[in-house]
Amino acid sequence: MRIFVTGASGWIGSAVIPELLGVGHQVVGLARSEESAAALTAAGADTIRGTIDDLEVLSAASAESDGVIHLAFKHDLAFTGDFEAAAEADGLAITTIGDALAATNKPFSIASGLLGLKPGEVSTELDGRDPGALSHFSGGPSKRFANSLAVLALSDRGVRSSVVRLSPTVHGDGDTGFVATLVNIARERGVAGFIGDGSTRWPAVHVLDAANLFRLAIEQAPAGSVLHGAADQGVSTRQIAEVIGRHLGVPTASVDPADAPAHFTWLAHFLGTDSPASNVATRELLGWDPTHPGLIEDLEMGRYFAA
Repeated sequence: MRIFVTGASGWIGSAVIPELLGVGHQVVGLARSEESAAALTAAGADTIRGTIDDLEVLSAASAESDGVIHLAFKHDLAFTGDFEAAAEADGLAITTIGDALAATNKPFSIASGLLGLKPGEVSTELDGRDPGALSHFSGGPSKRFANSLAVLALSDRGVRSSVVRLSPTVHGDGDTGFVATLVNIARERGVAGFIGDGSTRWPAVHVLDAANLFRLAIEQAPAGSVLHGAADQGVSTRQIAEVIGRHLGVPTASVDPADAPAHFTWLAHFLGTDSPASNVATRELLGWDPTHPGLIEDLEMGRYFAA
């Protein structure tokens, strides 16, 4: 298949591209800079210049493809104070791609999230499939989950749509996300912290297992599928802090919830959300079999602690 990928040079996209090429698919990546375009070309993909704000580019590239994987999101905007604007831009991109694929039965898979889906309980692929289930969200996160519901609704318009809900930490060599940020905070403050008793749990998935899931989604997922990119159902934040503290040679300590925003800054809300997630239905539906190291094993390898 000829697969159009947004966010192709990003953290997830950089793993998805070789996963697709490795089984013979042709990849066309959206590149917002010359540097991104060069990286995609070096990886063996074709490129189209533009951003997710270039709706005409998205429409044309989607119409010319045999399927679309939408990974791009304005994370820099979202995590610096305007998550709502980032989610709105994402919604426009999704609508544009959906319109281009309507009545074709072509596959369209997007990246969404698991964090906060069903706080305090193990979420499954059946959860969060109607607007009422998202009432505990507000602002930007609410809009982003609404975007995922809009993708599922495209199944009624002749699009083989699927939503891949990714763990809050997609880890692996080169990760600069949540876990890398926790490591940096511990290094800077001289203590590996966790909030309260550290019992909040994060699902986790290795980036290469996530890439494999996106390929399976585009190849096999039935229309309207929800998939969970979670290899670890839930790793406690205290356990994560203990590994970080041991590798950095700093103490591990509880941070009072009232002090968490000052200690962890923007990460405090995410760190304090208990979001374990099941992957049973995903494995059964697609035969997905995560084979790469889990989060704790990956941390123990030491790559996150290199100077």
